[in-house]
Amino acid sequence: MAKSKERLEARKMRLEGISIRKIANMVGVSKGTVSLWCGDIVLTKEQQDKLIEDDKKGGAVGRAKAWKSIREERLRRLSRNMQRGAKLVGQMSARDIFIAGVALYWAEGNKKNRRLVFSNSDPMMIKLMIKWLVDCLNIPRSDIYCKVGVNQIHINRVAKVEQYWSEVTGIPLNEFRKVSLKKVNSSKVYENTEEHFGTLNLIVKKSTDLNYLVLGLIEGLTRT
Repeated sequence: MAKSKERLEARKMRLEGISIRKIANMVGVSKGTVSLWCGDIVLTKEQQDKLIEDDKKGGAVGRAKAWKSIREERLRRLSRNMQRGAKLVGQMSARDIFIAGVALYWAEGNKKNRRLVFSNSDPMMIKLMIKWLVDCLNIPRSDIYCKVGVNQIHINRVAKVEQYWSEVTGIPLNEFRKVSLKKVNSSKVYENTEEHFGTLNLIVKKSTDLNYLVLGLIEGLTRT
């Protein structure tokens, strides 16, 4: 008797154009059973079109949920591993910072110029380099000046860009040399152009001997 009632409910829903899968879930039987019960029912063109559209929407919703789940898991992994990495570094000693600065200059510093020149677009790296120069090499902040390099498409933002780097470094704007506008033609379209601040050059005044010293420090690293 119970099955007969379920069969009648299933057929009624199918006549209304409800999908086999949804009927099976609502009635509590397998899709195969619903198909057997409703196999003789022919849906109208409108009902068939609606099922196709619903299936597409359901697929889109399912994909969105899947991507959200993947993104959330990726963010969890990112956070977990970043915390792990920071813990591995721990509290840096003065020597740790000294060696880190040498390695950074080796990677990003100008080794061909007689002056000490370090260039980068990462504000945190710039801050670390200033700390290295001041705390490890005993360079007075007043001996450090800056020069910004930025694409010429940002010519109207030069003042804003220099102000940004002045705030990052703590170096006053009167210690900034004339900005270098780069004439680079690029077909790439950047989003958030207001958040682009080019590259900063940190330059130490009268630093020929200091530059030679740093080259020696780099040489020391190569022997480890």
